[in-house]
Formats: sequence, structure tokens, C-alpha cells
Amino acid sequence: MVARLCGHCRALVAQQRGVLARWQFAGCQADLAGVDALLRQGRWQVLYRGVYAAFTGPPAREAILWAAVRRCGTDAVLSHATAAELDGIADQRTSVIHVTVPERRRVVMSARDLRDGLPRIIVHRSSRLDSARHPARLPPRTRIEETVVDLAESARSFDAAFFWLSAACSGRLVTPNQIRETVRRRRKLRWRTEILEALAEIGDGVLSNLERLYLRNVQRPHGLPQPKRQALMRRDSASAYLDNFYAEFGVAVELDGRAAHSIETRWQDIHRDNYFAGSGIITLRYSWADVTERPCQVAAQIAAVLRSRGWTGTMRRCGASCQATPS
Repeated sequence: MVARLCGHCRALVAQQRGVLARWQFAGCQADLAGVDALLRQGRWQVLYRGVYAAFTGPPAREAILWAAVRRCGTDAVLSHATAAELDGIADQRTSVIHVTVPERRRVVMSARDLRDGLPRIIVHRSSRLDSARHPARLPPRTRIEETVVDLAESARSFDAAFFWLSAACSGRLVTPNQIRETVRRRRKLRWRTEILEALAEIGDGVLSNLERLYLRNVQRPHGLPQPKRQALMRRDSASAYLDNFYAEFGVAVELDGRAAHSIETRWQDIHRDNYFAGSGIITLRYSWADVTERPCQVAAQIAAVLRSRGWTGTMRRCGASCQATPS
């Protein structure tokens, strides 16, 4: 169905997973007339307004993404949660498609863009899209560090913002320094101070909201010593990571934010704890509720175990209402 197209248009169809926008036919009016005939015959189909698929049947996800970004014109890029989906920051498909266009452009969506089975397009505008665009990846999208900062800024809470920062860094898709440089280049940014503080914590191995709350609710305010975070340990021929490891005292503090455990996961945790106990390592485990609702009691328990292992420091009260007894 594309054999009659010129070489340029055939190459675009192949690159764009069978998708071609009307504005891409510039200088190829004969091809455009042929495509109009194919549309009338039902051999091509309309996806979004002015964007066509050179096939019949339901479009694949990547074809839909190409159609959405081409619907918004030249220089448009996929962004926010849609770019995160493509780059593996998020593991779920977005129910809408996010596209960013240059600030000067106006993209007006109409009822003709709301076709059955196709996601709605949300259009963002940016004055710095030239630098935010990834130079090579297709479909066109924002750089990973730009995507992460966009998602953090638009998150409903800072806990949600921290999730995006930590997810990208823990997956080794980007570094805290790359995100930090992106933050510094933006003149206006929601939660700038908090994001920079969070990046420092992530650089120190804090990779989840629960680990961040342990640092801020338990460790720091109660004067507990600094653990090594995400400590790599050998377990026979395999590797294991300890959330917080007080190596000098042989104490590990594991944090689990999951509301429920499968039996298999529980036994995996027990077997790992038993293995490290054979090396003299005591493992203390705490849940989200422990860290958020009983941080003082958690701190007191950890301090007691550390003292039994030789810690000579002093635990302090976190405030007037602290429920832990200082030592």
C-alpha cells in the first residue's frame, strides 16, 4: 500500500511504524492525492486528525505514540509519563499521551482527535525544548533527566516526586548529578530545594520513600550513627543488598514498604536473615507503619541493639514529645 509513495515518504512510513502525518507530505502533492484515495478505499485509516496509518486493523502502541507526536507538528516530542514509559522509568502504559511542543506553538485538539480506542493527547509547552529533546531516540522524546524533573514538578505530592527521582536513579537510567544540572538550568521549578536535598540523599543510597523516612524520622533526629546504604554483600554465589548496614557493629536494618508479603517472599527474607546471622549479622526489620507511626520506638530499639554490639554513642530525643528514652 506504500509502493506508490516517493522514497522519502516510504522511509518515513517505515521509520514511524506505519504512520504518516499530512504535514509530512510537503512537496509530495501527488503522493498526498494517492493517500486520499487509499483512505477513501479503506486501505489506510485516520488515527488522529491529519495523521494516517498505512494499514488496517488496530494500531500497535508504538504506532499510536508516533501518531500522537506527529499530530502535534514538527519539533514536538513525547514527554512526562509517556516518555517515562518509553525509557523504562515507569512500568505501566499511560492512559493519556503527553506531548511537549515549543512555547510559541499552539496545538488545538478537537473532537476529531477523540477517536474510539485512541488515548487523549495532553499538550505541554516549553521554552527550552531544543535542549530538553533527546538527540537520537525515537519516537522523539525528552531526555531522561528532563523527563524525571518534569514528572517531579507535576507530581501531586513530594513523596510522589521522590518516587520519580529514585526510580530513575535506582534503575541506573540517569545519575543524581545529571538531574541536578537539569534542575539548576530551570529558572522556575516547584520543590527546587526539596529536589536538590533528595538528590543528595539518593546519591547516598536512599532509594525509596520508606528509606527516606527512616533517615528523616528515625536516624537523624535520634542521633543514630550513619549506616552504609544499599550495602553489597555476598551470599554464597549470589549478591544481596542490605538497606542499612552498620558494618562496625554487625547490624542490618531492613525496611519493607509492601503492605503484604507472599509466602515465597517471606521465606526468602527469612532465609537471607538466617544466612547473614551465621556471619554474625543481626537483622532488624521494620514496616512503613513502624517508621511513620512509631519512629521513636524504632530508634530506641536500634540504639539498644547497637549498644549491645559496642556502640558508645548517645541517642537523643527528637523533640519534646519524643517517646524514646535518651541514652
